[in-house]
Amino acid sequence: MYPPTRRTFIRQAACAALGASGLVGTILDLRKLNAATYSVAGDYKALVCVFLYGGNDGNNVIIPHDAAGYAAYASARSVLAIPQSSLLPLILPDGDGRDFGLHPKLPELQSLFNQGKLGIVANVGTLVAPVTKTEYLSGTAAVPPELFSHSDQSVQWQTSAPNEVRVGWGGRIADLLSSVNGNTTVSLTISVAGTNVFEVGNAVIPFQVSPTGGFGLAGFNGTANANVRLQAFKELLAQPHQNLLEKAYADTVTRSIADNEILRAVPLINTTFPNTDLGRQLKMVARFIGGRTNLGMQRQIFFCAVSGYDTHGPQLTAQSGLLTELSQALSAFYSATVELGVDQQVTTFTASDFGRTFRSNGFGSDHGWGNHQFVLGGAVRGGRLYGTFPTLAIDGPDDTGGQGRWIPTTSVEEFSATMASWFGVADSDLPTVFPNIGRFANPNLGFLS
Repeated sequence: MYPPTRRTFIRQAACAALGASGLVGTILDLRKLNAATYSVAGDYKALVCVFLYGGNDGNNVIIPHDAAGYAAYASARSVLAIPQSSLLPLILPDGDGRDFGLHPKLPELQSLFNQGKLGIVANVGTLVAPVTKTEYLSGTAAVPPELFSHSDQSVQWQTSAPNEVRVGWGGRIADLLSSVNGNTTVSLTISVAGTNVFEVGNAVIPFQVSPTGGFGLAGFNGTANANVRLQAFKELLAQPHQNLLEKAYADTVTRSIADNEILRAVPLINTTFPNTDLGRQLKMVARFIGGRTNLGMQRQIFFCAVSGYDTHGPQLTAQSGLLTELSQALSAFYSATVELGVDQQVTTFTASDFGRTFRSNGFGSDHGWGNHQFVLGGAVRGGRLYGTFPTLAIDGPDDTGGQGRWIPTTSVEEFSATMASWFGVADSDLPTVFPNIGRFANPNLGFLS
């Protein structure tokens, strides 16, 4: 992976701090944990989150393709408008009555959509409860705090609860379902993109691995002498430690050594992945999925992430490169799931801090709110557009006012709960994972079978 930018470092440090608070919560709350007992014998499933840090401009991802819709789009987007002739048309169901195209750098995703393997969920965003434009402008509705802040909104996307900053919705699912993986020492949640809030649970601690493998100890290269030193080091770590910090350090290093050794059970795969940041991350995810039987896994949740989507500047060039990376990597990953025979059992989805303004700032776009997300996999009822597409009009019914910041019509809770239900979370446990789900009309959006 590339060296982190200052923004990335701050974000990851914040997530690490949140993860630490989750560990403290584990000490305090473990006795209170009342996880349901699930039985899913022989039923493997995986969720793969691809987080696009910075706020992807969904307005230039899915674009009106008909003459009238495109004219309104081009007028508002100004220098950001993608030429109509270059849009990649989507085949929508008969009678849908809508005509959209994808950004020209997404040909692989266009193919997957038209094959019925990819769905698009429109205008998703963080919400406390449903809100109208009138309520928003009058200040009478509860809205998520720090709406247009990168750090706050990325955390709220990952927790799926604006008032919850300690654990993520992936972590809460893992708390409920970790028992289905039996006695395996591998965490149900695995990150190939460093620290994150999404996978932190009250009891479950994410396993972190680099896209190229584990974070092994330097100097332990497998030779006879190195193995003697390693065994001595393990014995030192296993000694009683009265100091709380020393014990925490010893436990963490012991777990890291064990987890690194586990990687030897992760096989290689034949599918060719692009040699990009996201391509390498998803290749490692595919390897873990390929090793699911050896690892004793029936449920896995993965976290991948790329940065660079904060396109205030020359957006057309920057987003073209980012979307090329996204399209090629997701396509390769889907091919890998086919190779492994688990395409029906693996669902991949995108997420991002927020959308971006419909109106250009002259060079790029600014922080928005509602955004469009992809869902990919054999179980996806693809080739469809889910949710309510916003009215693309400045000062229109979905605009917070003047810039084209779309008020979400689908909540992160509804989007996420749909995947949680497919993953195996019982309806009765959805409020445990998504505390605000009862405020929304559609706990299952129907994009998974």
